[in-house]
Amino acid sequence: MNKILKGISFFVLMGFYTVDAQEVVKKDTLKGTVLTMTMDSKVEGLLSDLEEKCDRMNELESKPTTKVVVNNKPKTTEEICRDNPRIMGFRIQVAVVKSNEESNEVKAYFRSKFPNIKAITDASLRPNYKILAGSYFTKQSASADLARIKQYFKEARAVEYYIFCQEGK
Repeated sequence: MNKILKGISFFVLMGFYTVDAQEVVKKDTLKGTVLTMTMDSKVEGLLSDLEEKCDRMNELESKPTTKVVVNNKPKTTEEICRDNPRIMGFRIQVAVVKSNEESNEVKAYFRSKFPNIKAITDASLRPNYKILAGSYFTKQSASADLARIKQYFKEARAVEYYIFCQEGK
């Protein structure tokens, strides 16, 4: 490295290469601090050209060229179901019983009275078992079936529960 620098110094001293050094004062674009440099005027010209190109590019980029279209239309039930097969909805809690045998009896009786409404058993509260019926998106959509079920099961009520979207009413 020293030999290369000595060679360059030699050429500079011999006059083969002349350096047009000048002092250039620039402001830092990020913090605004003053920066003083000594450089060849050709290098300073190249840097100025690059800065101008950057300024022109920033002007072009600042103009919005793409449009973003926002769909304000509410999603249909099919779109919701496609995105989320299981959603929070409502089921009708028919009864809460103490054993699995009781739950099977209540479910069989329920199916005999309401063959078109699906009934399931929830055993998450063991030793208690919940018998749940139907799948509804809202409490209002469950109200018609709830009124009919209450004729046979007085404690029946609509409860929030995960449902399969395809089964919902």
